[in-house]
Amino acid sequence: MNVLLKSVTIISPLSTEYHKKKRDVLIKNGRIDRIATSIRDAGKIKTISLPNLHISPGWFDSGVCFGEPGFEERETIANGLDVAGKSGFTSIVLQPNTNPLPDTSSDIVFMKKSAAHAATTLHPLGTLSVKSEGNTMAELFDMHQAGAVGFYDHKRPQENGNVLKIALQYAQNFKGVVFSYPQDADLASEGLVHEGEVSTRLGLKGIPAFAEELRIKRDLAILEYTGGKLHFPTISTAKAVELIAEAKDRGLDISCSVAIQNLWYTDETLHEFDSAYKVRPPLRSESDRKALRDGLRKGIIDMVTSDHTPINIELKRVEFEQAAYGSLGLESMFGVLNSIYSTPTAIGILLRGRERFGLERPKIAKGEEADITLFDPDERFVYTPDMCLSTSKNSLFFGSKLKGKAYGTLANSILNIQK
Repeated sequence: MNVLLKSVTIISPLSTEYHKKKRDVLIKNGRIDRIATSIRDAGKIKTISLPNLHISPGWFDSGVCFGEPGFEERETIANGLDVAGKSGFTSIVLQPNTNPLPDTSSDIVFMKKSAAHAATTLHPLGTLSVKSEGNTMAELFDMHQAGAVGFYDHKRPQENGNVLKIALQYAQNFKGVVFSYPQDADLASEGLVHEGEVSTRLGLKGIPAFAEELRIKRDLAILEYTGGKLHFPTISTAKAVELIAEAKDRGLDISCSVAIQNLWYTDETLHEFDSAYKVRPPLRSESDRKALRDGLRKGIIDMVTSDHTPINIELKRVEFEQAAYGSLGLESMFGVLNSIYSTPTAIGILLRGRERFGLERPKIAKGEEADITLFDPDERFVYTPDMCLSTSKNSLFFGSKLKGKAYGTLANSILNIQK
């Protein structure tokens, strides 16, 4: 693949050589061949010239769901990766919530093969326990050998502390990352939304912030005993940020992510019982949102995730109590982040996370493999359903006024941009 990117502004916060500079970038045979003030079109090279075109190293998302296998009507792997690429992501971590659940090496091989020819690289997670039931540890080493980058019983609290202990000890043999969803099931009980003034006013059962914090405290104590690599996906409370910061100060090998919706909304959004806003973890208070934004900016929270979860529309168009959890997030994530932070900060955040899973961070430099995101950081728009490329249309961001839109990606020798 040979492509000439004309008059692009390079945003590369970790590399001062080209950061915020306007250049032409020539890619030959999938690698960056030249970066110069002006490069003449050779005639047989595809030239890309778009309004206010900016590029950065390819973005990373550590928490994406599709549907295949088992729920292809929600999203296939092929279409999901196409959406991810057009949304600016050159690498994603696929969550283990399919049917069957990926708890063997053959399941991991299937997902890797299904994604083999896409611009966006798929890195699958395997389940932590057999069938995600929390009782018996799954085949972690075999799945690791097949390409799994971590192990997670998706959005299911690990109630059996001994399984977590054994998994952390065992995974140290190959530097595996163990996930633990931070919620105490007994305290959360049948809760639907954040426990507080809003849940009381609406008459909805609440999930107390303490349910998250207590589970984090327990798991940190187990980690301190066992060693190993522990990751908390989608933390949502101010106290969780404090606990993570303290654990890092003590030298524990800990990481965490935050879902994009918890940076944008609070539980005050729930006043109309709209099931689009029914997500896990729930939308929390304003003080929680502020702490999450600060924690992400400071690096206490290691990475942001779209928490992209396609859901059949018939599972959302029901009463709030019966509606399924989850929202789309890939297509709106950059616009949300870029509306909260400066563009260099937003891009820096979107580049974080690969190292935690043993993946190499891409660079914009001569000789490097082209792993590039193309975007316009200044376009302002209202995100509407007709813009949605995903098969499912369950986004809580519809109607949001956002700033910044991805054109697409150039990676794996494939150009994947929106028309």
